[in-house]
Amino acid sequence: MERQELKRELDATLEARRELGPEYESALVESFVEKVDTQVRRRLAEERLGAVRGGGPVARAVAAPGSGSFGERFGFAIVTLVLAVPLTAIGAAQGRLSGLVVVWAGIVAVNLIHARSPRGGGGGGGAA
Repeated sequence: MERQELKRELDATLEARRELGPEYESALVESFVEKVDTQVRRRLAEERLGAVRGGGPVARAVAAPGSGSFGERFGFAIVTLVLAVPLTAIGAAQGRLSGLVVVWAGIVAVNLIHARSPRGGGGGGGAA
């Protein structure tokens, strides 16, 4: 059900972009990314809660502060790649090669920051 909701949101964002023009593009993209982020965070929280309630080694791995489980990292990577498709199209359409480079530099930077953060699984402890 969430996938259909996000698809509707993306369609609405793209339609609004067509109607409003490129000057509102960054605000529209930011709004959509925020909605996706909210969905991902809610889904991760539900999975963690289910794993903790279920007990066992998975619960300990998920509950450990700063553990950055494989599932969290993998999910973040998938979401980033899914968002990369429309962002690449927008960047290429608006800025050609330079727009494409900026979009992908941002995607790489976000993934590197996430991987190095205590919660992203790249290292170190910290509060979950």
